[in-house]
Amino acid sequence: MSSEKITMPKLGESVTEGTISKWLVSVGDTVKKYEPLAEVMTDKVNAEIPSSFTGSVKELIAGEGDTLQVGEVICILDVEGEEEVTVVTASKQNAERSSKEENSVSNKARYSPAVLRLSQEAGLDLSQIKGTGMGGRITRKDVQAAISGGQKPQQDLQVPTITAPVVKKEPQTEPVVTQAPTQQMEPVVQIQASPGDVEIPVTGIRKAIAANMKKSKHDIPHAWTMIEVDATKLVNYRNEVKDSFKKDEGYNLTYFAFFVKAVAQTLKEFPEINSTWAGDKIIRKKDINISIAVATEDALYVPVIKNADEKSVKGIAREITELAAKARKGTLQLHEMEGGTFTVNNTGSFGSVQSMGIINHPQAAILQVESIVKRPVIKDGMIAISDMVNLCMSLDHRVLDGLVCGRFMQRLKERIENTTKESTPIY
Repeated sequence: MSSEKITMPKLGESVTEGTISKWLVSVGDTVKKYEPLAEVMTDKVNAEIPSSFTGSVKELIAGEGDTLQVGEVICILDVEGEEEVTVVTASKQNAERSSKEENSVSNKARYSPAVLRLSQEAGLDLSQIKGTGMGGRITRKDVQAAISGGQKPQQDLQVPTITAPVVKKEPQTEPVVTQAPTQQMEPVVQIQASPGDVEIPVTGIRKAIAANMKKSKHDIPHAWTMIEVDATKLVNYRNEVKDSFKKDEGYNLTYFAFFVKAVAQTLKEFPEINSTWAGDKIIRKKDINISIAVATEDALYVPVIKNADEKSVKGIAREITELAAKARKGTLQLHEMEGGTFTVNNTGSFGSVQSMGIINHPQAAILQVESIVKRPVIKDGMIAISDMVNLCMSLDHRVLDGLVCGRFMQRLKERIENTTKESTPIY
């Protein structure tokens, strides 16, 4: 019998971690290959982690609510018919430790990188925290309890270094963590609620969203531009056909479908916008896959319309309806969230007239489609009432400069202002 490790899978193109929301098995349970072990949440999708082996659950490494990086071990299974996996420490010093000392380190001082990061942010010494997990493992809840209990931050915070174990059969195993003095870190200031305040626990998916938004703003130098567009022709065209379309197709023909179509066509003319920053190079994406933002009560999902430039307005309208419905029901599949190259956000649905979006990492730009409002404008030297809409674009200034973005927005404006039955057929 051998021990096999189940790791956190990559649950999306830009997803780097996941949160265990619920274990579906317990220690000692027998599981078959492909049976679900746990439910996992990310900022993009909720999914189940299947077992890669048939065997019994030996140890649950992570607890419910723990956030782990992709590739981190979440549990260990005992599997029949495989060579025993032997784990030894990488350093000579660790190799010379007694079995008792190794057990002490692997159980009492073992914790996930997520727990390590939380303790560093709070300025806590993990050696002073008693673990309540299996074998004395320090969990996220233990650290949060220490924070709530007012445990003093370290004066000279020590950042643990990781001694990587060597595995005979597998190159990656769970790290054994020890502490060594390095640099001082500033503890996070804890904000206390006042009487009458309502404390709302932060869900795993909200934490994941927060982490991704922070990463986007930290990694991407944002710039911003906006144009005014006269959408009168588009409004008249859509009003003329929306009732018959709803009767024939069974779903609404929204303005958003026309905007997504116009963006996809314009991206084809300006492929520089359809790019991503890759460190030592810029990757210009061949496919035009439009991500659309769909908000629910407690989360934001970004499903993708694949090859949007090849689809009709009707096809885009159908996908918007279907993807939005799945997002709100929590039934989006992983493949429906992957591969986006540019994001269009329908902020106008909330009445917004001007906003700056945070770029959906690792894309290079995001477009906010604001509310269409009637405004007085000057036409041919006279005042007229037109249906006006603001289009606001955030761009990654490492990838894009103002010149190409300005030309992209000008062409998009021209296309929308000339949206008619002849120029933009629905079918």
